[in-house]
Amino acid sequence: MVERVPRQSIVLEAGTLWEAVLRRSEHALRCGALERIPTEQLVIEDGGVRFLVRRVARLEAKRAARAEQTRLGASPFLPCDADLFVADVSETHLCVLNKFNVFDQHLLIVTRVFEEQESPLALRDFEALWACLAEFDSLGFYNSGVVAGASQPHRHLQLVPLPLGGGEERLPIDTLLRAPGRGAECWRAAGLPFQHGVVELAACSGRAPLEAAQALFDAYRRLLGQLGEAAPRPRPYNLLVTRDRMLLVPRSREHFGSISINALGFAGSLLVRDAAELEAVRRAGPLAVLCHVAR
Repeated sequence: MVERVPRQSIVLEAGTLWEAVLRRSEHALRCGALERIPTEQLVIEDGGVRFLVRRVARLEAKRAARAEQTRLGASPFLPCDADLFVADVSETHLCVLNKFNVFDQHLLIVTRVFEEQESPLALRDFEALWACLAEFDSLGFYNSGVVAGASQPHRHLQLVPLPLGGGEERLPIDTLLRAPGRGAECWRAAGLPFQHGVVELAACSGRAPLEAAQALFDAYRRLLGQLGEAAPRPRPYNLLVTRDRMLLVPRSREHFGSISINALGFAGSLLVRDAAELEAVRRAGPLAVLCHVAR
């Protein structure tokens, strides 16, 4: 019998990503390629979760860049900005800084050729994601199209360092996602009042990188199946992945009023543009905001 040789698609050198991120961030800030979006952070407690709500000081540059991209019909990743490039991750993906960032060291894991953001994720996407997650404690997330809060049609996963807001929890939503001993079983958190599925990923940490990626991919497909989204082209959803667990939330709409919600909302972090939007979140409560945009 001929032995199968495993694919070796990861080219990122282990133990190098975090230093590369720091070096490139310093360079990109110095040359003006990276434009931080200044925010004021507040906390709104709801359902046992200390939601982080960031009020933006200005978004003009991001709006102008998006309008110009729409006019040209171009992908900002083909080619990517050399001043934002961080590392080659795999034969199919590379890693760049998010040009307009609210969180420091916010990364995008981008396909080298154009792939649709709304098409199903593939094993190669999880290979690239796990290669980056394994480098430092972080949250990986994915917005599967405009309804799920994606701002670009070119396939990209995202990564932000943890803890997300400086509190006791790595993610604010972690207070509702504690279920020891669940293993690979798909389950629901009693405190989340909207459709979702969770899978524990503790077993991934002891596996070889490509085996861990396969486990992530299998968990993703189980969640899609459990939530009735295993069609050739799933309806919109948000995916959140840490080294510990995976959370998938189907979406029905992008906005609560004028507020766009992406995957970070389901991690417990919301972004508002002004005092009126902040008051709308405070009045309704963050969990009601999430229920409005989920299914």
